[in-house]
Amino acid sequence: MMSMIWFVMIVGGVAIALVNGKVDIVNQVVIQHSQEAVTFAIGLTGIMAVWLGLMNIAEKSGLIQSMSKAMGPLIRLIFPEIPKNHPAISAIMMNMVANMFGAGNSATALGLKAMEELQQLNPQKDRATNSMCMFLVINMSSIQLIPLSVLKIRADAGSVNPTEIIGATLVATTVSTVVGILVCKLMERK
Repeated sequence: MMSMIWFVMIVGGVAIALVNGKVDIVNQVVIQHSQEAVTFAIGLTGIMAVWLGLMNIAEKSGLIQSMSKAMGPLIRLIFPEIPKNHPAISAIMMNMVANMFGAGNSATALGLKAMEELQQLNPQKDRATNSMCMFLVINMSSIQLIPLSVLKIRADAGSVNPTEIIGATLVATTVSTVVGILVCKLMERK
């Protein structure tokens, strides 16, 4: 559906440019913004590579396992269906840590790993479990301690103080995550 919406918007924009005789502007925009998109993607790839590397080191060093143990009571409260010491817990923790530090692009790969682990526990493979739904809500709302991607975008856009949003981001993402967890827990009872 989204592909169709984008297609209609692009074709509509080009058609309006043709009608108004402004095709040269379309060409300029495509060339300029294509270059900007590549530069932006390379910058995000750098951030993603660093965070995936750090998460891999954290996992192999046992840091993720230690964090999982420390946050164990909270994780068991939120995800009661997951057995203790199951690999899904580590995958969820790595995803949450990546999201907390604003490496959402890196968190995607970690989130896919967590979902694979949760799917192994799923008795009905064609239906999401409560834990899968809860993880998706937490992943999407994710508390952000340091929103790296947004800070990079703000810095690239010339912001005088790109870090001024950290406090507001922390409050907003904490509220959204808590509300998401509460709504999921209410829906689980139905």
